[in-house]
Parts: sequence; structure tokens; C-alpha cells
Amino acid sequence: MRIHADQLKTGSLRVAFAEPADRFAGLREITRSGECEFTSPIRTRLRATRIRELVEIEGVVQTAMRLTCGRCLSPFIYPLEVEFAITYTGDRPGNAENVDAEEREQDAGEAGLIYFQGEEIDLTEGIQEQVILSFPLRPLCRETCRGLCARCGVDLNQERCRCPAPPTESPFTALGRLKLD
Repeated sequence: MRIHADQLKTGSLRVAFAEPADRFAGLREITRSGECEFTSPIRTRLRATRIRELVEIEGVVQTAMRLTCGRCLSPFIYPLEVEFAITYTGDRPGNAENVDAEEREQDAGEAGLIYFQGEEIDLTEGIQEQVILSFPLRPLCRETCRGLCARCGVDLNQERCRCPAPPTESPFTALGRLKLD
């Protein structure tokens, strides 16, 4: 997933990629840990535009993954589609020549830019970051998922729980009957 900056000298460039998730180191690790399983490749459509030493990348990432619901523990397919904008820079702000590559990368990161060297821009890390940032914090198979019964563990989406109803009187009911002078 690379583009050459010299292709951008005449204007913008439109590119589409489709790569398997195991091509991305971070996504491979997430899959290996059991957090999810990617059921389709990472599809990326983007437009790259060069403005002096900056390369603006705007696009859409699409994929689908199998996740486990945070309420009922059922597996489900989660379609992911996210729009993104990433800015790459080939030059350090201020254009200091006595600065090593590591310091340049830190300065670019502080400015919200991703630094690249030479004429080739590797989009792998930026695209991977967009996918990871788009993961749901608590995956739900559907918004109305009722989850599992805390007592017997039955899936409340599938059947009704047969546990006795909790007592309607709370331990604080006695405080309501307390009379103070």
C-alpha cells in the first residue's frame, strides 16, 4: 500500500487497495489475541493531493469482522466503514538540516503529521490506525440486545428467564419509614 510522491506532481491521484488483514501487523495481533476475526479484506479508496511538502490523503476504509457481543456473548458480523484524512510530510517544519530522522518524526507527530522519507509513502500504518480507532468500545450485536441473566446465564434475547423475581422491597425501604423529630 504505497504511493509515489512524484505521481502527485500533476495534481491528485485516486487509488484503491484491497489487502488481507494479516498484511497489517497490528490487525494480525488483534486477530491472534482473539478479539476479532476479519471476514473480508481491508478495502481502501483514497485520493492523494500534494501541497508543497505535504501530501493530504482522504478516503474510506471498509471491512467486516466477526466480534463477540459485550452483552449476550454471541458472535456477530460487524461491518466497518470509516472516512479518514491523513496528512503526510516529507519535510520537517522549519526545514532544519542538522536534525536526525528520529527527531524529525517526533516533530511531525506533534504537529499531527506522519513523516515519510524519499518519494515513496507507505500507507500501511495510517490505514491500520484508522481501522483500530474505529473498533467499537463495547461491541453489541444490536442496540436492543438484552444480554444474559445475571443469575442463571440464559440469553434473554432467545428465551425468558425463569429465575424468581427480585424482592421489590430494597434494604433502604426501612429508612423511608423512619420518623425524625
